[in-house]
Amino acid sequence: MSPLAHTGRSMAVLAGLLLTAGVALAQPEPTDAQRQVATEVAESLRYGHYADVSLDDNWSRQAFERYLDVLDGQRAFLTEQDVAEFLPLEEQIDDALLDGELSPFFALYQRYHERAEARFEWLLARLDEGLDFTYDGQQRLEVDREDAPWAESTQALDELWTRRLKNAALTLAISDQDDEQIETNLRQRYEGQLNRLRQTKPEDVFGLLMAAVTSTIDPHSEYLSPRQGESFDIQMRLSLEGIGALLQADGEYVKVSSLVPGGPAERAGVLEPADRIVGVGQEEGEMVNVVGMRLDEVVELIRGPKGSVVRLDVVPAQAVDMTRSKEVQITRDTVKLEDQAAQSEVIELERDDGTHRVGVITVPTFYVDFDAWQAGEEDYRSTTRDVAKEIESLQEQGIEGIVLDLRNNGGGALQEANSLIGLFIDRGPTVQVRDARGRISLYGDTETGAAYDGPLVVLVNRLSASASEIFAGAIQDYGRGLVVGTPTFGKGTVQTLNELSHGEIKLTRAKFYRISGESTQHRGVEPDIIFPSLIDPELIGESSLDNALDWDTVRSVQYREYGEPWRFLESLRDRHRQRTEAHPNFRYLEQQAELNRRMREETTSLSLNRELRQEEAEAQEAEQLALENQRREALGLEPLEEWIDARGEEDESGEEQEEEPVEQVQVQEAAQILLDYAQLESNFRFAHRD
Repeated sequence: MSPLAHTGRSMAVLAGLLLTAGVALAQPEPTDAQRQVATEVAESLRYGHYADVSLDDNWSRQAFERYLDVLDGQRAFLTEQDVAEFLPLEEQIDDALLDGELSPFFALYQRYHERAEARFEWLLARLDEGLDFTYDGQQRLEVDREDAPWAESTQALDELWTRRLKNAALTLAISDQDDEQIETNLRQRYEGQLNRLRQTKPEDVFGLLMAAVTSTIDPHSEYLSPRQGESFDIQMRLSLEGIGALLQADGEYVKVSSLVPGGPAERAGVLEPADRIVGVGQEEGEMVNVVGMRLDEVVELIRGPKGSVVRLDVVPAQAVDMTRSKEVQITRDTVKLEDQAAQSEVIELERDDGTHRVGVITVPTFYVDFDAWQAGEEDYRSTTRDVAKEIESLQEQGIEGIVLDLRNNGGGALQEANSLIGLFIDRGPTVQVRDARGRISLYGDTETGAAYDGPLVVLVNRLSASASEIFAGAIQDYGRGLVVGTPTFGKGTVQTLNELSHGEIKLTRAKFYRISGESTQHRGVEPDIIFPSLIDPELIGESSLDNALDWDTVRSVQYREYGEPWRFLESLRDRHRQRTEAHPNFRYLEQQAELNRRMREETTSLSLNRELRQEEAEAQEAEQLALENQRREALGLEPLEEWIDARGEEDESGEEQEEEPVEQVQVQEAAQILLDYAQLESNFRFAHRD
């Protein structure tokens, strides 16, 4: 505990102490409206949040560290001495919020601002002198400094930034840019960052402080300024009218967190979760470097009128060297309900006993046409209604079972998840919702009868979230079918939006629980049979987010079990293993996932030696190429001569695309598991007949 905590000094006295220590409390200063809303945010967290929030000294220390991370997460601007001067604040954030005394924390921002402004001026001065780097020697640059100690001096930061500047120049040089282009691009980058820094307003500073305060509690609670609140969520605005991607900040970069089903980015096939966007350009004109740019500013660059084209410079998720970027183009569009509608197909599988037909229903999201529903229209569109029609159509085609594909389904309307479960059970509970006061509400299907009572498999992946997890968890708990794929996202919380005197607060107010009593939060739904995945759970998912609420349990509710899939899991897993051990696409997924993990763990720094840097990158690409060609050879496809990230590119050779791409093999295997399950269950029932 700091000495000041013992004396109980007010924040005003503390501000005075900081002044005498030589910290200039210059503009920006908090407004009266911001002081008032800080108190409201504190009260909302204490009395409205789902978690039992105590705004005490322990919490203040966490919030202070979080504020430093928000300001200077890579430890690149502030020195050890800078931080030490503001350490008396570390146990005072709770008092500052409740009293509305925010000036000392604006002063900390001001210190960061001064250091950052000086650093960008220093970088531009270095560019004025001309770049005279020689890319040899043994120097390396640490990739991630999130856990690094604060620099001991300005001179230490000079050395760090010299290496960062050298790395930036080397990255462009390897991309075949000449000295003039390199200098122009770097000048544009640093001048842009400096200009944005100088345009900072008190509202921006307040937003940074509130971001630290709310994200210390959980990653989904956040303060929204009046500007942000106009459309509720910057990321949602981008998802519904733009390219159809949800973005998040990741250090200096903007990362793709997920794609909107049916959106322009998904249709184009050029973006994947965990890809990093390093540049944005319009259909014509220069590409704007967005490294170090704020998330909302990147979003504004990407957004644009329907039908226009945006160009993105993208570093693929699996790349550890930022030189391996690729330019892609996406035509902006509005995501329509029709683009997200459920659809079905029949796939045929050849087995020893003949040909089998399995229905596959893809559900991209849980949707409902609220306008038509509220208007009382009888024929309004919804997930449940559309899936019911697809079930009827599939049954008419003589299918032996259904695979319900919820991969990449990020959720949607809770009522639709609830009613969709009702298509597969004869009424019963579906989900429990626990609020901040501990009260549990039970939701369920009340309609008698099921639209489909045959063999069922639910296919999920890491991007199956929220309502998808409720559905998959209920099917698993009821023993109504099998869940296969990869562990799901783990988004098991509910947020509400509340108005403040200035802006709004999005607050976690409740938590989802399965009828078995297990939360879907953090852990997600664990499949009965797990498939390999290229989505790294350390980069995407609830467990990858700082301060995510924990998994826990409540009491289970009474419900009827429709089957006992657990009886057959050992046999099902053995059959699955025998099929996939020799399957080229499954082997590729397993080996590629392991290679991505190993490369990420091994690449903690980048060489500033051009020759060595290229050798390291070429070695990684050689491993990627070997894996891909091993897969292609097993499938009878022509090998590649060099490794390229070919997402979204057409086959220029004129040859037909492969019949079973990597993603489709999961659907095929889910269908095989369904047939195995149906057979084992049938044999079991026959053996146990009276």
